[in-house]
Amino acid sequence: AAGADASNILEKLGINVMAYTKSIGGITIDYTRCKKDNVKISPLCMPDLEASKLAEDYLLNIMKEQDSAGGIIECIITGMPAGIGEPVFDKLDASLAKAIMSIGAVKGVEVGDGFGAASLSGSANNDHWYYNDNKKLLKHSNHAGGILGGMSDGSEIILRAAVKPT
Repeated sequence: AAGADASNILEKLGINVMAYTKSIGGITIDYTRCKKDNVKISPLCMPDLEASKLAEDYLLNIMKEQDSAGGIIECIITGMPAGIGEPVFDKLDASLAKAIMSIGAVKGVEVGDGFGAASLSGSANNDHWYYNDNKKLLKHSNHAGGILGGMSDGSEIILRAAVKPT
């Protein structure tokens, strides 16, 4: 009930939260084939129906072997205003990571490019800001996943959770 109330409040604020299965085992969605409505159709909540079918077949085989598989859940939050969070003790990314890590079987959390950012140089990882024709401040990229300095920056917030095989 609290989740439904929270969803209604977020909707009224123009904030949308969408989570889906990004990968199962070694099978990962192809973003060029993704459609938001497919998440409701796919039995595995994947927005890419081709990947969903491959993952279903993979899971059937792995279950026959009496084994299990892990995966990655991706969450994208749109409409979050800039400035939510704190720069030191109550960082937005830290609060989200704590909530996600509290879910059973989650063994890793990634915000934006996350672990991939560790192999980039600072100039490649930096999200450069610019003003568009309407004088709106935007970024050319979103490597930070919508959170800079512990606060939302107005971009999409992108989170991933790694779920271990059971």
